[in-house]
Amino acid sequence: MRYLITFSYDGSNFFGYQKQLHKRTIQNEIEKALFLINGNKNVSIHASGRTDALVHALNQKAHFDLNKELPCLNIKNALNSLLPKDIYIKNVEQVNNNFHARFDVKYKEYKYIINTGLYNPIERNYVYQYNKNLDIDNMKKGIELLIGTHNFKSFCKTNNEQLDYIRTIIKANIEIEDDKIILTFKGNGFLRYMIRNMVGTLIKIGENKINYKEINNILKKENRIYAFKTANAEGLYLNDVFYKE
Repeated sequence: MRYLITFSYDGSNFFGYQKQLHKRTIQNEIEKALFLINGNKNVSIHASGRTDALVHALNQKAHFDLNKELPCLNIKNALNSLLPKDIYIKNVEQVNNNFHARFDVKYKEYKYIINTGLYNPIERNYVYQYNKNLDIDNMKKGIELLIGTHNFKSFCKTNNEQLDYIRTIIKANIEIEDDKIILTFKGNGFLRYMIRNMVGTLIKIGENKINYKEINNILKKENRIYAFKTANAEGLYLNDVFYKE
């Protein structure tokens, strides 16, 4: 039977989502718990995508197969009793055996949080402590230029060699809550470090070191060297995953 889980995690003490030998990862922890639930038989989980070290998730999704049918609530409760406290299973549902948590994704939504106020040691693992003022109006003009279908090669990891760099962003906006800037990106897919590289460039715009229209030139160059410093990982959250009908 195939099941889909919705789960959140605090990425602070993980080496990212993806399973790695001798390193603490989210995938490792969940698969260890499922091994016990499945009668000491290995279970592979397939997530909507991976997140890097220190990145958090509010509504990550993954599917897995069990060799027996179990009530969804029982699976949820069993997982939460076995998992460490920095991972929490929010929902379990049974899905069609053809469903795939990664390949059936329609959109993903990420949020990035920047603190422009006083340094906050309590939030240092969850909000990027920039701690200086930024020109929000210019940043809002810049982020709007990222909406649409573009080649985002300039905003992906330097050595990320792949055939397709075309992605569509359907929503990109900035909201202000007290001293915090919250950037939201919703699209059909994101390249590795893409959001953090876009945020790093938007910060340069907020510092008034480049004009917001430079976003268009950076996209056209299709080369990572023209974008700016990668923003810190701790401010990034996978907010939600949306599936095709």
